[in-house]
Amino acid sequence: MIILSLKSYIITRIILALPMIFILLAVIFFILRIIPGDPVLAILGGKAPIEVIQQKRHELGLDKPVLIQFFDYIKGIMTGNLGTSTLTNRPVFEELKDRFPATLELTIFSFLIALIIGLFWGAESAWRKDEGLDIVARVYSLLLYAIPVFWFGLILQLVFASYLRWLPVGGRIPASAEFKIVTGLYVLDAILSKDWHGLIDVFRYLALPSITLGMVISSVFLRMVRNNTVLMLSKDFVKAARARGLRKKIVLYGHAVRNAFVPIFTIMGMEFAILLAGAILTETTFSWPGIGSYLVMKIRYRDFPAIQGTIVFFALFIVIISIIIDIVNALVDPRVRY
Repeated sequence: MIILSLKSYIITRIILALPMIFILLAVIFFILRIIPGDPVLAILGGKAPIEVIQQKRHELGLDKPVLIQFFDYIKGIMTGNLGTSTLTNRPVFEELKDRFPATLELTIFSFLIALIIGLFWGAESAWRKDEGLDIVARVYSLLLYAIPVFWFGLILQLVFASYLRWLPVGGRIPASAEFKIVTGLYVLDAILSKDWHGLIDVFRYLALPSITLGMVISSVFLRMVRNNTVLMLSKDFVKAARARGLRKKIVLYGHAVRNAFVPIFTIMGMEFAILLAGAILTETTFSWPGIGSYLVMKIRYRDFPAIQGTIVFFALFIVIISIIIDIVNALVDPRVRY
C-alpha cells in the first residue's frame, strides 16, 4: 500500500476534477442545444423579420456547426471568458460578479443557522437517545427534509410578512438604505459604514430567506451529528471518560463530537457548496437578487452563454470546496492519503 505525500494527493485530486468539469460542460452545452426554444426568437420575438433573425444568429455564432460552437466555448472557458449574455450584451462574468455577493451572504447566514441547530441539537439528541428531545429531533429532521423549500418559504412569508407584518416579504434592502456599497455583502458594508439602522434593515430582509434555507439544511446536519455522535458514545474510550466522572460537556463535545467530526465536516463542507449552488428556489421565492434568480431569468430567455457560464461557475465552486475538504481531511486523518 502506497502512502501519498500531501502535495501529490492535492495534485491527484485536481487532475481527477478536470475530466468531471469537462464532461459537465459538454452535457450542459449539448442539452441546451436540443431542448425546445430558440434564443434568438426569445430575444427578438416571434414577429421579427427573417433577415433580422438571421443577422442576430450570425452575431451570436449560432449559425456555426454545433461542434465548432462547442470548441469555441471551451477555448473561451480556458482563457477565463464565460461568454457574453445574449439578452444584455454584457460579459457573463461581470453579471455573475454583481450577483454573487447576494448569494454568498444568504448562503453564509443560512449555513450558520443550520450549523447551530444541527450541531448542538444533534449532540444533545445523541446524549439523550430515545428520550423526548431525541424523538422531537428525529421528527423535526424528517419533516424539514421532506418539506419543499419554496413551500416552507411561502408559509413563513404568509405568517411573518403578511399576517404579523414583522418582516418584509422579499427583496434585499429597502429603497431608503443609504450605506455605501463596498463589498456587496450588505451586512459587512453596513458595519463598515457604521450605519446601524441600515444594518437592522439588512437583517430584517435577510431573516426569512436565511431561516427558510437554514432550517431545511439543518435537518441534514442534525441527523448526521446525532447518528455519528451516538456511534461515538458507544465506544470504550467515551464510556471510560464517563466512568471517570468527567463533566457532560467534556465527554460529549470533547470526546464524542470531536472524534465524530471528520465525516460530519465532509458532509457540512459539501452542503455549503451545494447550498450556494442550490439556493435557486429560495432566491426566487423571496425575490433575492442572487445568482439563483439570475439563472432562472436566463433560462426563461434561453440565454445560452449566461446559463452555461452560471453552471460552470457553480461547478468550479463545488470542485474547489470539495478539494479543500479533502485536503483538510488528509491533514486531520493521514489514512485518507493511503
